[in-house]
Amino acid sequence: MVLKAVTLRIMPESPDTDLEEIKNFMTKYIESEEGKVSKIEEEPIAFGLKALNCFIGWPDEKDTEPMEESVQKIEGVASAQVTDIRRAFG
Repeated sequence: MVLKAVTLRIMPESPDTDLEEIKNFMTKYIESEEGKVSKIEEEPIAFGLKALNCFIGWPDEKDTEPMEESVQKIEGVASAQVTDIRRAFG
């Protein structure tokens, strides 16, 4: 199966949002869709708020829009947006 490299940026609703819970959901969801999470980085934004940048191997034949919509439904998530898609080789 060919995977494309996708970067998904998740903005939590507040600095008090449990980022570990979001990371756990992301990992389970991506794996259930035959994808692979390579890493998740926390990026400081302002006033204690941190965004999550998720680096994902996503099946080439699947669209990323359903992924964005599913992540936006997580409690504590303000937004989720694909910021980069690259063709992966493998």
